[in-house]
Amino acid sequence: MSEEDYRNLLDTRARSPWRIAEAAVARRRRNLLEERDRLLIIAADHPARGSLGAGNRPFAMGSRVGLLERLCVALSRPGVDGLLATPDIVEDLLLLGALEGKLVIGSMNRGGVQGTVFEFDDRFTAYDTASIVRMGLDGGKMLCRIGLDEPATADTLESCSRAITDLASHGLVAMVEPFWSRRVDGVIAHDLSAEGVIRSMHIGQGLGATSAHTWLKIPVVEDMERVMSATTLPTLLLGGDPGIAAEQAYAAWRDALRLPGVRGLVVGRALLYPSDDDVAAAVDTAAAMLEVA
Repeated sequence: MSEEDYRNLLDTRARSPWRIAEAAVARRRRNLLEERDRLLIIAADHPARGSLGAGNRPFAMGSRVGLLERLCVALSRPGVDGLLATPDIVEDLLLLGALEGKLVIGSMNRGGVQGTVFEFDDRFTAYDTASIVRMGLDGGKMLCRIGLDEPATADTLESCSRAITDLASHGLVAMVEPFWSRRVDGVIAHDLSAEGVIRSMHIGQGLGATSAHTWLKIPVVEDMERVMSATTLPTLLLGGDPGIAAEQAYAAWRDALRLPGVRGLVVGRALLYPSDDDVAAAVDTAAAMLEVA
């Protein structure tokens, strides 16, 4: 992103906001699965929950200019199929022309702000189905944290169920990211055992009046063959933030991508903020894994 691009973006935001809708209508779209049957989606919806850290940098994502520059690099690399993000980021990238021919998945529930007493309250504060349809996006993603001691979980389950049903009525993907979770010393922790992930998958895939357009987004954990036997739904692997353990994470991704039912990767910070800051190289490494798989 050049300085001129940045200035034009600021000016358009202030003077011509209607151009966002025009860019959405004019955007060249694509089929969900084309030549390959594996997808590489770049995720950028963490900032909307106040989660700005990557690796050992607690405010890595604090600069919107820096994030947009990294996203433009990532989306320009061969083998990258699309973006998962909140409206603010999607709209910036639409104005920058970075989403032509890409899949765009809108992040829907960002209400559980990181570190708050209400973090389990994953209410829908970003995209809804109507706006996803209006903007010509390809689906919606929802976080579904299941806390046994958290009353807010009931509302999350109901809201996710409604969103899945609504998206399916338009033939759009509902990307469900389930976690079996609890608070440990005041901080939300996910059960990343095979048993914990399997429990969350069964609840997530049972939501909504139909699962015809539901995809799962799950973490890579030990015993992934057993984990993947828990579903027949298309499943994308959550990249997470491996920090200094990037090579171990990459090895786990490679193994999991070979399993039946796994349809690709959804990765954000691991590719946008690698330890050496070489975004292009990190994205190319992930894309090469999908080619091998």
